[in-house]
Amino acid sequence: MRLRRHGLRLTAQRRVIAEALEGAHVHLTADEVFERAVARLPEISRATVYNTLNQLQALGEVREITIDAGPRRYDPNVERPHQHLICESCGTVRDVVPLGDISLPADQRYGFAISDIQVTFRGLCPTCARSSRQSGSG
Repeated sequence: MRLRRHGLRLTAQRRVIAEALEGAHVHLTADEVFERAVARLPEISRATVYNTLNQLQALGEVREITIDAGPRRYDPNVERPHQHLICESCGTVRDVVPLGDISLPADQRYGFAISDIQVTFRGLCPTCARSSRQSGSG
């Protein structure tokens, strides 16, 4: 996270929250961020995690995504436009960058000024596909 460029001090709480959000394909709920953060800094409060996530979202350092009716998730991959690939069985989420331009033809915009595009690809991850084949063959 680039907190200093926003004039924010890198407190211990902000540091462990940023560390919790590190890694490829991270799409954690606030509770999952809290669990990771409290493992590193036991005195951190749930309210601090929620408030910091809201602040990071307002600064554009994380993107809030909602998958179906599930809880809000926080995606720190804001530098590169991307879409999501979701396993329909276990819920694993991966960042993907599809080939080609994802756009809506002018005659399908109905006068809307498009501000964001979210495309979700769904299927079974290799583990769930393997499990599905094994349980179906018995």
